[in-house]
Amino acid sequence: MHPSGKYKYDAAKDSRSRRWWARIGINTAPVVKVYHGYGHEGELQVFGHVLSRSPVTERRTRYHLLANIWALLRLFMVKPKPHATVQLLWQDRTIHAQTADDGFFHFQWKPEYPTPAGWHAVTVTHTQNGETIAEGTGEVYIPHRTQFCCISDIDDTFLISHSEQVFRKLKVLLTHNAASRRPFDGAVRHYQLLSHGHTVPPIPNPFFYVSSSEWNLYDYIREFSDTWQLPEGVYLLNQLKLFSQLLKTGRGKHHTKFTRIARILESYPHMPFVLLGDDTQQDPYIYEAIARHFPRRIISVYLRHLSDEKKPEVQAVIHNLEAQGIACCYFRHSEEAIAHSRRMGLIAPLPASW
Repeated sequence: MHPSGKYKYDAAKDSRSRRWWARIGINTAPVVKVYHGYGHEGELQVFGHVLSRSPVTERRTRYHLLANIWALLRLFMVKPKPHATVQLLWQDRTIHAQTADDGFFHFQWKPEYPTPAGWHAVTVTHTQNGETIAEGTGEVYIPHRTQFCCISDIDDTFLISHSEQVFRKLKVLLTHNAASRRPFDGAVRHYQLLSHGHTVPPIPNPFFYVSSSEWNLYDYIREFSDTWQLPEGVYLLNQLKLFSQLLKTGRGKHHTKFTRIARILESYPHMPFVLLGDDTQQDPYIYEAIARHFPRRIISVYLRHLSDEKKPEVQAVIHNLEAQGIACCYFRHSEEAIAHSRRMGLIAPLPASW
């Protein structure tokens, strides 16, 4: 201790600590993680985290049980940096923000002039006393004006997760990596068909993936989606969790999911929406609430049937949705959902000679 009574900084001890963390694949330098943002011509938003401790990104996928377990555990060995100053430059204008207690930042601004549809690169810088500490890059998405937009859950909607069985879900997370996980048969094809329904590949129908999974799994989920060629889209996940909260993975507050979906609909008032989910958690009830709050905005709801116990309640929800003129498909196999989408005219019909 310093004679003044204050602890004196020990550079050697700090260096040893950094080297120890580095050996186990943890970075102790500040990191800015920028997630896919979204917006329209008149307003844009981008979000991310500033972390003072985070997992090092691996350059290759390891197909080994212990490596999978350690890779997953590292995703939760994070330390958010609260009240950090961040900024981004857009159209020669600097926008400022500050991170919340959990290190999360959210930029929302109106651009000086309209931004064309498509993906646009953005860089977020973390500064301290006017000095750049770290920066991260991401993209902001402005959808084209297409016939409809899709909002999908992730776990047990297209990614086999066993969400209702916490230990079974953890077993899958720990024993598989993002590249070895599997989607439900036919789910990717359904999403690809919806993405290109009544449009052309350069102008896909926009996709938003809204989940109760935490931001810790963002890169993991993105890697899975890229591996299986799911439509490119914006991922809106739940609050970052620490290592001590690992057992609660995917079991966040579902009311925030309603809020995230509502913000998407408010951002695109001219577009109708297709909602995709499952019956293992709260999707049917959240989608029913969305339909009530946004009448005549939802054209179709798809719910994967995995829980026989919940079937009567879900069928009651479907009855309420259909009474509002919303087409519903409660299905076990994705081929049923694809056939329904063809009947609805959301995707191209099969050729007459098929």
